[in-house]
Amino acid sequence: MWTEKKIIDYLKDNLKESRFKHSLSVRDTAVRLAEKYNADVKKASLAGLVHDCAKNLPGEKLVSICKDEGYELDEVSMKSPSIIHGLAGSIIAKKLMKIDDEEVLNAVRFHTTGKKNMSLMEKIIYMADYVEPLRNFPGVEELRSAVENNLDEALLLSFNQTLKFVIDKGELIHLDTVEARNYLVYINFKVN
Repeated sequence: MWTEKKIIDYLKDNLKESRFKHSLSVRDTAVRLAEKYNADVKKASLAGLVHDCAKNLPGEKLVSICKDEGYELDEVSMKSPSIIHGLAGSIIAKKLMKIDDEEVLNAVRFHTTGKKNMSLMEKIIYMADYVEPLRNFPGVEELRSAVENNLDEALLLSFNQTLKFVIDKGELIHLDTVEARNYLVYINFKVN
């Protein structure tokens, strides 16, 4: 596996400066959340650092990386390929950076959409990406407050905000996000 320094050098060379700073901030936020919620701090740090390693690749490159690894992409992913930068990033992390920890790779993979029955690490990276200190959007302070009190409630709030945002923009909603939200509501909030 690459050293942290080598990963940071790769990110510096392959991300815009603002995205590079975001990646460092997500790493730091993920570490703090891992400490708070008793998750593996080293894994959170690594996943937070590499989560956006594919973010600045063009859509056609994201699609080809995923298809070359045998993934069949749904219509939403094909029409909005930026949504698969998490999947492509997990492939880059595994193939290029030699990261073989499935917990880390899945946290990178699902940080854009979420998924049904997310692991603790997946939740931490998803939320760290959402609430890191450099983020500035309507509702971020409410999310930052929520993540300090209850990770699942914060996650549900983030899914609700994401769905509203995507709907308001008239864009396609990935089924993983819908399933992630519905599962969370069903399991944690006992909707009949």
